[in-house]
Amino acid sequence: MKIIKYFILISIISTQLLAQNAVIRGRVYDQKNNNPLPFVNVIVVGQQIGAASDLDGNFLITGLEPGFYTLMASFIGYKVAYSAEIQVNNVKSVFVEIPMEQQAIEFEQVTVRPSEFKKKIDAPLSIQKIRLSDIEKAPGANRDISKVIQSFPGVGSTVSFRNDIIVRGGGPSESRFFLDGIEIPNLNHFATQGASGGPVGIINPDFIESVDFYSGAFPASRGNALSGIFDFQQKSGNRERTNRRAVVGASEIAYTMDGPFGKNSSYLFSVRRSYLQFLFDAIGLPFLPTFNDYQFKSETIFDQKNRLVVLSLGALDQNRLNLSIEDPDEGQQYILNYLPESDQWNYMIGASYTHFMGKSFQTYVLSRNMLNNESYKFRNNDDSNPDNKIQDYVSREIENKFRFENTWRDRGYKVTLGGGLEHVKYNNATYQELFVNNALFIKDYSSDLTFFKYSLFGQVSKPIFRDQLTLSGGLRVDANNYSKSMANFLDQLSPRVSASYILTKNLNLNASIGRYYQLPPYTSLGYRDADGTLINKVNNLSYIAADHLIGGIEIITGIDTRIVIEAFYKHYDKYPFSVNDSISIASKGGDFGTIGDEEVVSTGKGRSYGFEVSGRYRVFNDLSGLYSYTFVRSEFENAVGKYIPSSWDSQHILTLTMSKPLKNNWQVGTKWRFVGGLPYTPYDLDKSALVTAWSTQGRPFLDYYRFNTNRLNDFLQLDVRVDKTFNFQRWSLLVYLDIQNALNSQSEQPDIIIPETDANGNYIIINPNDPFVEQLYQLKRIPSSSGTLLPTIGITVDF
Repeated sequence: MKIIKYFILISIISTQLLAQNAVIRGRVYDQKNNNPLPFVNVIVVGQQIGAASDLDGNFLITGLEPGFYTLMASFIGYKVAYSAEIQVNNVKSVFVEIPMEQQAIEFEQVTVRPSEFKKKIDAPLSIQKIRLSDIEKAPGANRDISKVIQSFPGVGSTVSFRNDIIVRGGGPSESRFFLDGIEIPNLNHFATQGASGGPVGIINPDFIESVDFYSGAFPASRGNALSGIFDFQQKSGNRERTNRRAVVGASEIAYTMDGPFGKNSSYLFSVRRSYLQFLFDAIGLPFLPTFNDYQFKSETIFDQKNRLVVLSLGALDQNRLNLSIEDPDEGQQYILNYLPESDQWNYMIGASYTHFMGKSFQTYVLSRNMLNNESYKFRNNDDSNPDNKIQDYVSREIENKFRFENTWRDRGYKVTLGGGLEHVKYNNATYQELFVNNALFIKDYSSDLTFFKYSLFGQVSKPIFRDQLTLSGGLRVDANNYSKSMANFLDQLSPRVSASYILTKNLNLNASIGRYYQLPPYTSLGYRDADGTLINKVNNLSYIAADHLIGGIEIITGIDTRIVIEAFYKHYDKYPFSVNDSISIASKGGDFGTIGDEEVVSTGKGRSYGFEVSGRYRVFNDLSGLYSYTFVRSEFENAVGKYIPSSWDSQHILTLTMSKPLKNNWQVGTKWRFVGGLPYTPYDLDKSALVTAWSTQGRPFLDYYRFNTNRLNDFLQLDVRVDKTFNFQRWSLLVYLDIQNALNSQSEQPDIIIPETDANGNYIIINPNDPFVEQLYQLKRIPSSSGTLLPTIGITVDF
């Protein structure tokens, strides 16, 4: 009881004495040339607090309570502008920059309702702004941006322990990710090579200011994506003093620093290390993952017209089997039998230099990223005999990239022109025992691949009819010298057009049509057959194409609330089609390991279509959240040209989040998510029972003749989170309790199939003494499900 009383006393003291000491510093400037804007009125949205910018465009706002805020800037001759959402506390001041766009003054200009949902002139629809509070306070996410994304419209999900990014029925390999305009190859630790999934996000949320999530109407400057683009804007380091943050989360500990670096520079730096291996070992899980990562950003402002940003991000991931489990049960033994051990590391380092001129600015981006992926497996996990090795995989992907963009603005026009050049190197050394066409097959090859990729792009956008109608048209071309089938720019001609019409001050009509291209995974480009031939090059492997048609309405209900309804249709062409399995690889990538390292042909066709209803709401001034409903069908043709459900055909996705602040710096939040059951493929039990077949992979084989003919049950999950913040003179403390799957809901999974064992633990063979037929295991079926009530406690200290 004394501890509870002390806890309450500290809470009251910290709230009453230090309630209004937070400070926001910032700068307002013209977005086309970076010139400072003096005498701009800057106010805190929802507060009677504000300031005016000085001759250098700088402003200072004091007297704020700790929390999340958005700033609004207004100035004659410019459109009203809103900042990204920012978080302030008593420990440090926050610096925010607000770009403003000139607006011609017309007597009959259309009146629109003020809203922080600023439309991007070159992408007026199918874009969501993910705020800082969405990341920091999301129930069930534990500050993992990969999980936060799943609350937004059109985003599907697979099993609870993976973060596959599935957008509007597209596969997990169809999205691209950018940090401050620099592309990063992976969003998750333990990434599936050739896709996007993994169990834990790689980006430290302490760096994130906001995220622009595109599910369509992609800008021409962003290529090689079919379903989603995620553009992460990072914070700048503090320019006055060094600040520190220590975090103990659900799976890792983290340490972050930011501060000034010389006269004109600032930096952010963080390191994280997981302790999952200790938790998993304590509760008897059969695998022990460990991840480490670092993240770095520096920003140097040479003068008003020149700016340099340098980024780096890297990870080291290891997964080991927990062979120390005594008397593992059937479920544990099943995982131990098939799961390989793995080592994976990756990094990205890049620089972005921006030069401002009178009506334009140029951006030069240079970066390098590398992925090293290794996995190995021994039969019965016995590595004492080299002949027991059934898998040995080592692969590297290296990209060196350069991109140039010139953005020009004048008289309402926005024109973007640019191009890119990439040098790619891919290495692969594979040994794997497979059972193909009812016979043992050894996949044993090495591959070294080097080629160049190049692109050109341009986009013109302009509001017309007194800004009532905004039009944008873009064109992009991509090519490479991997093969003749991909070398011609005209074969990858990627046009896109979008329009937004202001029907009333609260209602917008939006539409977009476009064609987008994506290169097949490097694992497919570098695959070699038994003769060492790049068989997919011989098969004229091509870029994947997707045609998008999107239309919708946007209803502005308040400064920070809105309703969006959109319908979409995507048609896929030239998708890599597996020769052995007779399915599109669009349905692969939802498991650990790799996809695409097999013979494929560019004959796959598919489609996804549906509609979304989403929005942000605020009631009673302080109860707010997100809601989204998505109806989606995702289908791809089989070998005979018939459309069948893809592995991402969830049909119905419904998410509702709620957040409410309480007295004395308490906050409670919930997330309710319903996901329709996904299709799955039955097992080929006859093939799986073969002793020779089973020994190659330690788990059953799928019956691809009946691909995705079964469907799992629907799944419902409730997550709850409670936060308490303590603010002191020189430091602050946040403690939260996050309860994932508070109702302990169980998600149906395909049954586990294992060979039965005798009293001595040996597999039972049905016909051990018949020399004229292949030996068969006696198989056993075990019902399977996923979903565990998982309470976790997190602690964040700022000092």
